[in-house]
Amino acid sequence: MAGDHIPMTKAGADAIKREIKRLKAVERPRIVHEISVARDHGDLSENAEYHAAKERQSHIEGRIQMLEDRLARAEIIDVSRLSGERVVFGATVKLEDVDSGQQVQYTIVGETEGDLKKGRISITSPIARGLIGREVGDTVKIRTPGGEREYEVLEVLFVEYAVDEEE
Repeated sequence: MAGDHIPMTKAGADAIKREIKRLKAVERPRIVHEISVARDHGDLSENAEYHAAKERQSHIEGRIQMLEDRLARAEIIDVSRLSGERVVFGATVKLEDVDSGQQVQYTIVGETEGDLKKGRISITSPIARGLIGREVGDTVKIRTPGGEREYEVLEVLFVEYAVDEEE
């Protein structure tokens, strides 16, 4: 798995870069300071603050390493260069539930970018896997946690989503 490419939108890669920058510029120095302060309290063997700060430091360093690895293996897909009526990575898909008539819209994104509340679903999700390769007008059955649903593909759009600064 170490050499595998990870599909990602430009917005997703930008969000990872921002998180790495925040962890290195804000969180890392804060933890180093906390460790220094806790160390000044004396005996480290029974110093709970010191051990908690060292644990947080380990967590932050692990997160930085994981994010840098993902970024290094990222295959950034320029959604604005895609077109057509076939569902592929990066596509925004408008669907209609055949039974209820309810319409939903999902953007198929990389694993780290998924956020169902914002309509972004991971390429590895059952819905995304069921949609890949389908075209406008196709009907697709997708097994969801709530049972099997049948959707009609109404529209396939290619628009880069915007990432909020806090994401």
